[in-house]
Amino acid sequence: MRADDTAIEAADRAAREWTASGDDPIPLGSDGHKVAFCRMLLETHNRYKPAVIDWPALDPEARDRLVTLPIWDIAVQTEGKARERVLGYAETVTDPLLRQAIELDGFEEGRHKEVLSNLVAAYGIRLAPEPEYRRPRDREWAFMVTGFSECIDSFFAFGLFALAKRSGFFPTALVDTFEPVMQEEGRHILFFVNWAAWHRRRLPVWRRPWFALRVAAVWAFLVWERLGIARGIGGDEAAKGQDNNFTMNGSKAIGNAKVSITELLEICLGENERRLEGYDPRLLRPRLVPGVMRFVHRLLRWRRTIMAPA
Repeated sequence: MRADDTAIEAADRAAREWTASGDDPIPLGSDGHKVAFCRMLLETHNRYKPAVIDWPALDPEARDRLVTLPIWDIAVQTEGKARERVLGYAETVTDPLLRQAIELDGFEEGRHKEVLSNLVAAYGIRLAPEPEYRRPRDREWAFMVTGFSECIDSFFAFGLFALAKRSGFFPTALVDTFEPVMQEEGRHILFFVNWAAWHRRRLPVWRRPWFALRVAAVWAFLVWERLGIARGIGGDEAAKGQDNNFTMNGSKAIGNAKVSITELLEICLGENERRLEGYDPRLLRPRLVPGVMRFVHRLLRWRRTIMAPA
């Protein structure tokens, strides 16, 4: 194995495995909790540079499959918005360690956008004109929208990415090249759910109900968005053309793998667990989306059993 390959493998392993010092429990909302989830993000940072990624050559059929995926406009724009929202919130944070971690989160969101931009340029994928990215007015709200949105999108993206790999929809070389971005999303949602729990515990008791209402409002907004109710209200043609829910569009495009909804959920649940299992088990994991999807999976299996011929 070449020295470069050894270094890449070591960096990849370091990005997937992390344990906080000590064996004692980590109380939610404690200084130790903050140090743990911040250090997790900072110490698992992969220093790859998008500009030097060697995008593999694709045969015409593989390139056509990539180009026709209806996700690229919204994927690039989502990462651009996420960068501004995360960095905007970082500017309001006074705790040095927490601010450093959130700034790294924002840097990585911007790097994802750069990776996607380089990918579409490498394979000649045409994008719609990008909007102007601005710092939001309500920065905590925007940070929560980004964090909880990633909890939804990453759950399905993990499964679709694995499905594309298994089915051969994407060539292995391209899957391996894009893999660090997928693992970074796992780190981001792990960091975010721990921040949310820590932040709530640090609030005065009288402010916690208001924070809970804001969290509920964020989820309501995200469900509204993904059901398509809000699509087109602002007259955004790019959003109309591709839809905010790019994971759903992606699943339709990869649907030639002949996988049922039940099987897709099994893959998503397995991949979600696999992507997060290398990090300290004392840190919280996302629970709402996997929990709801686990219930849906059981319901579908029960329905299939009931409907099966005797």
